[in-house]
Amino acid sequence: MFRAGAKLLFPAIMLRSCTAGYCMVTNSPARWRLLLRALHARNYRLFFEGQTVSLIGTWMTRVATSWLVYRLTDSAFLLGLTSFASQIPILFLAPFAGVWVDRWNRHRTLVVTQILSMLQSFALAALALTRVITVWEILALVLMQGVINSFDMPARQSFVVQMIERREDLGNAIALNSSMVNGARLIGPAVAGVLIAAVGEGYCFLIDGVSYMAVIASLLAMRVAPAAARAAHRSVGMDLKEGWHYVRESAPIRSVLLFLTLVSLVGMPYTVLMPIFARVILGGGAHTLGFLMAAAGLGALAGAVSLAMRRSVLGLGRVIVWSSSLFGLGLIGFGLSHVLPLSLLAVAVAGFGMMRHMASSNTILQTIVEEDKRGRVMAYYSMSFQGLAPFGSLAAGAIAAKVGAPWTIIGGGALCLAGAAWFAAQLPAIRRAIRPIYQELGILPAVPAVEE
Repeated sequence: MFRAGAKLLFPAIMLRSCTAGYCMVTNSPARWRLLLRALHARNYRLFFEGQTVSLIGTWMTRVATSWLVYRLTDSAFLLGLTSFASQIPILFLAPFAGVWVDRWNRHRTLVVTQILSMLQSFALAALALTRVITVWEILALVLMQGVINSFDMPARQSFVVQMIERREDLGNAIALNSSMVNGARLIGPAVAGVLIAAVGEGYCFLIDGVSYMAVIASLLAMRVAPAAARAAHRSVGMDLKEGWHYVRESAPIRSVLLFLTLVSLVGMPYTVLMPIFARVILGGGAHTLGFLMAAAGLGALAGAVSLAMRRSVLGLGRVIVWSSSLFGLGLIGFGLSHVLPLSLLAVAVAGFGMMRHMASSNTILQTIVEEDKRGRVMAYYSMSFQGLAPFGSLAAGAIAAKVGAPWTIIGGGALCLAGAAWFAAQLPAIRRAIRPIYQELGILPAVPAVEE
């Protein structure tokens, strides 16, 4: 399904110029083997299939939750507060979760987190379908999901390396993960918009709960080799300190995470305010919200697919700069628009830039991090991308209540552009620090002649 959909939706991607020694011109079988090469690994293929089904349900729940909160309260602030509650546990728990992910069996951890997420969705469905749900119960349940995600996200990111069979396919697997998320983001909101209008939000939650069974089944079907023996455990405090020191002292890791934090704080909250744009700015309803979310997902999917076609991690620093700039410009365009076609185009551009920025950052981090610190670094990645986002969501809701949603989004886009200029200035230092690591991994020859 993904393959056919990608061919249908993204013919323009197939017309990019020839780069890196191969020509990106046709829909040839060789091109698709390049795009989908990580799927040759049985465990990753199982994960991809199960997670694709589950994520469609997850996006349905995200749209249904936002719409339900706004329908019950008509409050931009409570929209922001709901997003805040769903993500704030990651900020406080992710550093500790990263320590445990480096110690625990990551495969078993994912099975547990998926089962708990399924139960949370069924609880939302039961309350919504019996029409007794209140905004406070929604806040409590999304807070529970945030706690689960604090462990699920670093475990999932760290487990990718164990699922692939060839280390050189790591970047492709990360890009395919992003494609999977955004393929679901394309389908889920559109389905949710129809279901909400027809039968209400509760059925979105119910379908989400059922969809978790697919990824749980795929995880249980995997054949995972026993993890290598690990050193004797030290105190959690010592491991926390070691992880923080490692992140702080690495210029590439530090710069990538700082920039991702900025974008998460000022750019990503645009999704929280989408119900306001759908209902107030554009004069639509649940269908309009579904179209906006789907357009953002379409752009993000295009960005992820284009990254999956890359053969190497080389040049991802520049990709981060221009992708984040595109994200900022898309946000400004969305904030200025008052007509649906232009708004759809703007959020598609924003989604494209945001996804290439996020996936490129993830690929660089996963490539250069030491294996025994992978869980802790990916926990900081989770904090940067989602853990601090609650403050951005809360601030966006409060600012939108004062100056309006459009100016809130425009300001966020301008700050993303400023961040891109800062990161561009850091690139020379980042390249100098990464070059020896890439040479040790065989990504670069042992001469300082090729940029990161």
